[in-house]
Amino acid sequence: MNYAAAKQFYEREGHLRVPRKHVERIVGEDHEVRELRLGAWIGNQRSRAATLSPERVEQLSAIGMRWS
Repeated sequence: MNYAAAKQFYEREGHLRVPRKHVERIVGEDHEVRELRLGAWIGNQRSRAATLSPERVEQLSAIGMRWS
């Protein structure tokens, strides 16, 4: 769900420079609105870049993730 929230943010804003405290609202598969702490998640992905799977790095890079 966090990736979906990141993609939604990117499509709306055109970048992934998400403020650390940003909360993104997304509709889940159960049609419930969820509030995800997207800024914190993006920061965590960046700090763990060396341990992420190549698929995850590719997914995030495709939607504009900057790694440094």
